[in-house]
Amino acid sequence: MLRYFKLVAAAAALTAAPLQSAIADGPPANWEASIDEAVLPELGRVLAEPIVAFAIKAQNARYTGLAQADIDALDAQWRKEHETEAQPLISAILSNPVSSYLTRVQAQSIGLYTEIFVMDDNGLNVGQSNISSDFWQGDEAKWQKTFQVGPRAIFIDEPEFREDVGIWVVQVNLAIDAADAAIGAATFEINLTELDRRRPKG
Repeated sequence: MLRYFKLVAAAAALTAAPLQSAIADGPPANWEASIDEAVLPELGRVLAEPIVAFAIKAQNARYTGLAQADIDALDAQWRKEHETEAQPLISAILSNPVSSYLTRVQAQSIGLYTEIFVMDDNGLNVGQSNISSDFWQGDEAKWQKTFQVGPRAIFIDEPEFREDVGIWVVQVNLAIDAADAAIGAATFEINLTELDRRRPKG
């Protein structure tokens, strides 16, 4: 039995070593340049599809004049639905055309995008590629530093290491404009480890 525990401990140590090394090494070198050169132009093309602006404008019209108490209630409903089988709000968002489009974009990126979601002028999710923990993003920098700044605002957050899958990721956030006015915002979580793997070497 003692020998078994020693083998288990040794295996755990071998698994932990590469993980600790990846964390200590930090995100891939020159990741900012890779985002600027390879990622931002493509994100612009993704968001230029008419379905994105159409969906945002429709939700903006639906929720015009929404009070903060109403926003909080929708967010609370979303969080509650996480714990129940009945999920009318979550299902309505995840099954709408823009969510289907974003899900397809994520799948076609073959690991480069790990999450995509689009927000309206209240900071509420309009569409998303997978389920999020909350419905309202208006209290977060991803919306405040894009939509509230202007139609061409871009905010790139700090990289984070995902221990569960052993990759570095970063959220790239952009305002979405129509006729030189911000109508909403979008967040793309980028797999920096995969982005670095695709960079030409040498």
